[in-house]
Amino acid sequence: MTDQRGTGNLRKLIWNCRFLDDKKRIEWYPNFWLMRVKVIELAPDWRTVRIKLPHTWLSTNPSGGLFGGFQACLADPIAAMVCLKLFPEYSVWTRSLQLDFRRETLTATELRFSITPEDELRIQQELDAKGRSTPSFEYGFYQEDGSLCTGITATVALRSKDYKKQGIRILK
Repeated sequence: MTDQRGTGNLRKLIWNCRFLDDKKRIEWYPNFWLMRVKVIELAPDWRTVRIKLPHTWLSTNPSGGLFGGFQACLADPIAAMVCLKLFPEYSVWTRSLQLDFRRETLTATELRFSITPEDELRIQQELDAKGRSTPSFEYGFYQEDGSLCTGITATVALRSKDYKKQGIRILK
């Protein structure tokens, strides 16, 4: 689906471009490109993701810290993107996102996400049994000194492509 500005087509072009590796697809994704993120680590199987979010003049809030909206924008799709790579036959989206700003972020940050084999197995078992899964993941943003500054809890919805929730009517 394309919005009025045509960015839907740009996102699809970047995401499906065969000559770009997955790291570049993330870095060049329009929302992330504007934030100047840098993929530090992306495991070939996507089970571990580390992304640097720079602290720039554009991302600085009035008190000098990193604007929380930048963190939310980067944190939002990561768990869903990992699930989409691991379970490509399912529809995937972020169902909820919570950020716990534990300390002011005064440096560049690193988003660190990983999925355990146990989580992956549990999700697969739920998908096999019910055709759906709604797992939650905890990850975070870390400052340059290694301290956790923002805790993240993301809940992701995985549904079969033909899944329809009973009793919901779509208004047109």
